[in-house]
Amino acid sequence: MSKLICHQENVNESNIQELMDVCPFDAIENNNGIIEINAGCKMCKICVKKGPKGVMEFIEEKVVEVDKDLWKGIGVYVDHVEGEIHPVTMELIGKAKELAAVVNFPVYCVFIGHNITEKAKELLYYGVDEVFVYDYEELNDFRIEPYTAAFEDFVNKIKPSSLLVGATTIGRSLAPRVSARFRTGLTADCTVLEMKENTDLVQIRPAFGGNIMAQIICPNTRPQMSTVRYKVMNAPEKQCEPSGKITICELDRTKLTSKIDVLKITKKEVEENISDAEVIIAVGRALKSEKDMAMIQELADLLDAQIAGTRPLVESGWINAKKQIGLSGRTVKPKLIITLGISGAVQFAAGMNSSERIFAINKDPNASIFNVAHYGIVGDIYEIVPQLIEDIKNSNAQICAR
Repeated sequence: MSKLICHQENVNESNIQELMDVCPFDAIENNNGIIEINAGCKMCKICVKKGPKGVMEFIEEKVVEVDKDLWKGIGVYVDHVEGEIHPVTMELIGKAKELAAVVNFPVYCVFIGHNITEKAKELLYYGVDEVFVYDYEELNDFRIEPYTAAFEDFVNKIKPSSLLVGATTIGRSLAPRVSARFRTGLTADCTVLEMKENTDLVQIRPAFGGNIMAQIICPNTRPQMSTVRYKVMNAPEKQCEPSGKITICELDRTKLTSKIDVLKITKKEVEENISDAEVIIAVGRALKSEKDMAMIQELADLLDAQIAGTRPLVESGWINAKKQIGLSGRTVKPKLIITLGISGAVQFAAGMNSSERIFAINKDPNASIFNVAHYGIVGDIYEIVPQLIEDIKNSNAQICAR
């Protein structure tokens, strides 16, 4: 850690205003003759270099380096609801195997819940080396304190170098608690993960509204922690025979107490999820009015597709917020996505550029969407979509005639 300190004994009436004026962020305050540094400080050190001599000093504290040899393996948190494993877990296992291969690490899973031991065997078909199971009645419902205690116990006993957690509702609640317990970094919503030979995990994610791709590492702490959205990574092929082993973990039951009492559980109605769609019609600003959604719906019905869109359509109320694709929406990976009048900003592209086939229609030949699209048509959607609908109808009619 680095910090700025003020030698108050060198502060006087003649230099106090000079010191405050030199800071471009207004981070230096005069509190009745006492100099204080507020949260606006960017550690630019201008006050040290150009301020009154001998008043401000920058101190860089020595960082205590972690012994990386004590931390081995890639751990994956098994996200589930009542034992039904969320598919993001399989995707994280696939990525964990890729990362582990670089440094010859094993791949672990930590499965926390109740009556889950049999379900844990399913993970062995995906090439996991060992599944650590915490199966207690107190873990039947997700409550943050006991789940964190079980996760913490796993980390203390196994010491995995890296931990991957799905960016689900549960994962986003649990991962920060665990990272805080170990005073380590946590990078949310990673889109790319890479492993260095020294076991540092390079965590890449969009930053500053998607304008840059930030590369984040935690070289001095372990475990390294990342959350990843569903449909970002690729799940491995299921093996014919299981491999690896299951270890039942013991935990002091006093650690499983919680201040939360689950009185009632009401299950949500099953909703259409664009993340699971195989075909998507995505609409952008080029759509002129809400009534034109009928044209998009007709195309979607013909292709058995789901309709999605960009933020402007959500803000206009033309599509549900759960149908938004991008950094502030959902990540999708369909077999086919057709984008209609979408420019292809980084924020949108980050949520769909892993699709198997991207077909873009935009009247701007320089639109960014064409940089990620496999096929593209330069033209007005109000001319192309009706023709596309007509061609599909004629094609279907010919098939029926046969």
